Amino acid sequence: MAESNAGALRPGDPGLDPARDRLVIAASSLGTVFEWYDFFVYGILAALLGKLFFTTGNPTTELLFSLFAFGIGFFFRPMGAVLFGYFGDKIGRKYTFLVTITLMGGATAAIGILPTFESAGVWAPILLLLLRTLQGLALGGEYGGAAIYVAEHAPPGKRGQYTSWIQASVAGGFLLSLIVVLGTRHAMTPEAFNAWGWRLPFIMSLVMLAISIFMRLKLAESPVFQAMKSAGTTSKNPIADSFRHKGNFKTIMVSLFGVAAGLTVIYYTSQFGTLYFLQGTARVPEERALLYMACGALLAAPLYVAFGWLSDRLGRKRLLLAGYALTMVLVFPLFHLMADGANPALEQATRQSPVTIELPACEYSVFSKPTSDCGKALDFLTKRGISYSKTPADALAVTVGAERLTTFDKEAWTAALVAAGYPDKADPALMTDWKIILAVAVMVGLSAMTYGQVAAIMVELFPARIRYTSMSIPYHIGTGYFGGFLPVISQYIVVQTGNSYSGLWYTVGVVAMAFIVSLIWLPETKNRDITL
Repeated sequence: MAESNAGALRPGDPGLDPARDRLVIAASSLGTVFEWYDFFVYGILAALLGKLFFTTGNPTTELLFSLFAFGIGFFFRPMGAVLFGYFGDKIGRKYTFLVTITLMGGATAAIGILPTFESAGVWAPILLLLLRTLQGLALGGEYGGAAIYVAEHAPPGKRGQYTSWIQASVAGGFLLSLIVVLGTRHAMTPEAFNAWGWRLPFIMSLVMLAISIFMRLKLAESPVFQAMKSAGTTSKNPIADSFRHKGNFKTIMVSLFGVAAGLTVIYYTSQFGTLYFLQGTARVPEERALLYMACGALLAAPLYVAFGWLSDRLGRKRLLLAGYALTMVLVFPLFHLMADGANPALEQATRQSPVTIELPACEYSVFSKPTSDCGKALDFLTKRGISYSKTPADALAVTVGAERLTTFDKEAWTAALVAAGYPDKADPALMTDWKIILAVAVMVGLSAMTYGQVAAIMVELFPARIRYTSMSIPYHIGTGYFGGFLPVISQYIVVQTGNSYSGLWYTVGVVAMAFIVSLIWLPETKNRDITL
């Protein structure tokens, strides 16, 4: 692609119109806030939804099935990217992302009126999975449309700053979902929330949908697309052209493995990874964990825009690589800081009285209720958030510090753990709030460093006539598969290894791959002319 010139405007150049630009950014960002609100509400309520829709009697299994349903939405995002990318390059950016947000809002509201397993049996999880599929398809088309629409309106030298509002809006959606869920919980008793109150955050999506559609109907089509349509240069088959265009397949691969995969696992580690860690491993009560998440995310949210602005000056690639490197170095220390602040007694007991379990041949699956003593023992330790090491043996036994127990008895094992200093729940009196909030904020800051400029990178990498399709496919494969299944993969690694921190190796591994791919093959794009 050619570098931009400082001369006269070319066809498709947006020119300067501050009032228009403010409306474009506000409408696109607000729609993204609402769309991600829809997606995050499910993630926050995953444990409760697991009990309601995947009733097995095993809380670990229910949570994992619920996380699997969460991942299903991400699985279908690339398909939505192909479908809506095609229409975005054929009929326009504006109307395509009007359709996607309508589909997303409708599917989310429908989750709020679904029957549960108790009243509908197996149809309850089937219907939930169907609606999660529709959400995934919608989200696959939404992000690309919003990012391209804003970028194609941005004046030269400000694409990183303008599009960073889209990324900040993702954090805004997360914060809004936290506020609504916590507000709904406080408005009623826990029993009422678990019985029917959980439905309200989903149904409220209809109000947000109406606001978003109203604002987006005020927008005109992207000037770049208008120029292509007037000139008759729009793609006749954007999907085929995305793979036939010279060098475009390589660019798709680089954007998938070097950009989308890396920044996505950082983002989901900073959001759901920290939330599940605080609740599951550190044993922090759900509401308090959500408040810590809200405080940390609120402190770091402005960094999305700050790093987008900085990428216009320093370059996209340099900032991206720095964020990857810092994440690989800091992710383990940050989670240890979080645990030390949230449950210092657990951290101290883990160091002073390590747990070792001697295991005979044992069949244990995280997806089914354990029946054998060794399976029950592993399930017991996992649900208490306790790290342990495993050694093969002829008979089951556990050593907690200096005490060794040779049979599984839940009460005896609980007494041994308590005697060794392992708390059942985090003690609020011992929590150090600033440590937890700092760890969460730094994780969100690392996400902002890599995610803040991603819309600008993805838009600048691809030709205008096939941009919607070409950027949406790798972005949503990366976010859908590498990121969407992060919670369940990380949790599975933790259960299998017995180490509460071992799931973070998934994050480190994917980020290391992205760092290498970006270092070698990702070009600097900040000065490219995106009208071509």
